Amino acid sequence: MTSTLLKTPPISTPKLHRLANGLTIVAQQMPVEAVNLSLWVNVGSAVESNAINGVAHFLEHMVFKGTPQLTMGEFERRIEARGAIANAATSQDYTQFYITTAPSDFAALAPLQIDIVLNSLIPDDAFELERLVVLEEIRRSDDNPRRRTFQRAMEMAFDRLPYRRSVLGTVDAIAQLQPQQMRDFHATWYQPQSITASVVGNLPETELIEIVANSFAKHTPDSQHPSRGAQQCAPTDSRLHPEPPFTQIVRHEFVDPSLQQARLVMLWRVPGLVQLEQTYALDVLAAILSHGRTSRLVRELREEKGWVSNISVSNLTQHLQGLFYVSAQMPVENLEMVEAAIASQIEKIQSAPVQESEIARVGTQVANRFIFANETPSERAGLYGYYQSLTGNLASALEYPNKIQALTTADLQAAAVQYLSPSAYGIVTTKPE
Repeated sequence: MTSTLLKTPPISTPKLHRLANGLTIVAQQMPVEAVNLSLWVNVGSAVESNAINGVAHFLEHMVFKGTPQLTMGEFERRIEARGAIANAATSQDYTQFYITTAPSDFAALAPLQIDIVLNSLIPDDAFELERLVVLEEIRRSDDNPRRRTFQRAMEMAFDRLPYRRSVLGTVDAIAQLQPQQMRDFHATWYQPQSITASVVGNLPETELIEIVANSFAKHTPDSQHPSRGAQQCAPTDSRLHPEPPFTQIVRHEFVDPSLQQARLVMLWRVPGLVQLEQTYALDVLAAILSHGRTSRLVRELREEKGWVSNISVSNLTQHLQGLFYVSAQMPVENLEMVEAAIASQIEKIQSAPVQESEIARVGTQVANRFIFANETPSERAGLYGYYQSLTGNLASALEYPNKIQALTTADLQAAAVQYLSPSAYGIVTTKPE
């Protein structure tokens, strides 16, 4: 590869600041007339027990239901009155809360965001009302064919790791969950030492840090949090380890009357963020196989042969373990041919070096995605928060394009041989009735 393939504009390194209470702050001034504060809490569904599966996502809803300082609905009213935006998301490994404001409003609104995250009351009456909302969300998810397929794939992929469970939880677990269990969970996990505050926008970095730090400084780690919360969950990486690769083809087959076409998922267990260096080559292999009309699987199976109506490949990188995930939609009579073709493409990558032109194409895609994903304060705050929170290494956020550039054809071939066996994988097929 030559140095002309990719010229990624440098991003200045943001400031990293840690408070005595354990909070990590990442701050950067950006000449865009907005400020985004993203709070990344190192807790998601992966720390739950089966009995409280879904509590992390349910808690994401309840955080907005009031604090000792803010009555229910007051946070939203004060945010909307200034034209700001707030939202949240829960995954297996983290929960994220974010707010975007005008620079002139940040000092007034950021403390409100921090207050609701740290000091949520979780009142009984609001809990019962929101339980109905979450149960309906679970039912809608269960009625969605794409989400059903994904959940079945996750259950096949992981025998022991908690990634096999739904982030939303189960109807039974949510129906039985008690408000005090959620309060215990919140007290256990929503502590400054478990939070990364990523703040980017058009204010001096020292001012951004000061506003966030002053709002958090009043909240010291709670060493007296209820023991029940600690008994129900523990950090995943202290008690669980990645699962071994498949040693044969493992099949799960389903029938779904709601489908018009068959669905196929093929998956391999691959490294997660705890082995970050091993994930880069797999990201590139996923792109070579399915990103764009000229990618291998799209070109062969959709454009040339017309066997599939849709096909995609992703390297799903979770904290403890990832999945190399191939998903396709097709007429049922094409299932066997498509599976064989996918395995054949994997075998070709193992036996023959990937062409430099393919690596160049993917390098350009990665460079452009990196540039486009850093144009706004919210996108850049998300980038910093994700990497600092989940890897503890902010440099990983800035080095990604260069890591991709440095990969050789030998690196890609070695990764395919090590992690992507054409004769040992999991496969989930769902056929119309």
